[in-house]
Amino acid sequence: MKKVGYCRFYRELYWGDSVKHHLLVKWRLKHGRGQFSVFCITRAMIESDQLDIIHCAFLKQPYYLKRPAYIYGIAASYDEAIELVVKISDEAAGFGYDGRLLDYLNLKGSEEVEKYCLE
Repeated sequence: MKKVGYCRFYRELYWGDSVKHHLLVKWRLKHGRGQFSVFCITRAMIESDQLDIIHCAFLKQPYYLKRPAYIYGIAASYDEAIELVVKISDEAAGFGYDGRLLDYLNLKGSEEVEKYCLE
């Protein structure tokens, strides 16, 4: 089995304002390296939920090596991660996806959303 890393990243990743050295943070998350104050916004593990906020230390577990987490956003604190989720929620509501964050994130960047922006 090919080792793919502990996580995969959303194409248009959301970043907290206080996160520095984006490429280094992404590399450390993918390779399971430790970081003290990094929180990730991931796809929820339970189907009834949409997004989870987890500390990056959880990604070091062997479970994530076989089933990489899908990360939508990276923040330097839990409060900043909540602000990112609120930002995502506001954007989704602006496009008519009230309460359907994953639907919005999956369609973001596609022609349908870009077409809606131009109207």
